[in-house]
Amino acid sequence: MYAVVDMAGKQFTVKPDENIRIPHLDVEVGSLIQCDNVLLYSNGQDVRVGNPRLDGVKVTAEVVEHGREKKIIVFKMKRRKKYRRKKGHRQEYTLIKIKEISA
Repeated sequence: MYAVVDMAGKQFTVKPDENIRIPHLDVEVGSLIQCDNVLLYSNGQDVRVGNPRLDGVKVTAEVVEHGREKKIIVFKMKRRKKYRRKKGHRQEYTLIKIKEISA
């Protein structure tokens, strides 16, 4: 059983009892979140595709932790012009555990 959901502006393939990292959500650790923005659902025998969403299908997940990814270095340089810029960025994420996919 799996589903494709739209969470935090991105699409993710989720399965029950799976941990996924999504862009940062402003919710507390340990709370449950429900996503009813399901684009595709499969239970093993048949596949249901939404147009654009499926009605009656929900994904329930628990927030496990918040964190920050590894640093990404952004370096710009123009040769022979003494132009160099170095910046870093760490994206925040929310780790969630998929509890169930209910249809």
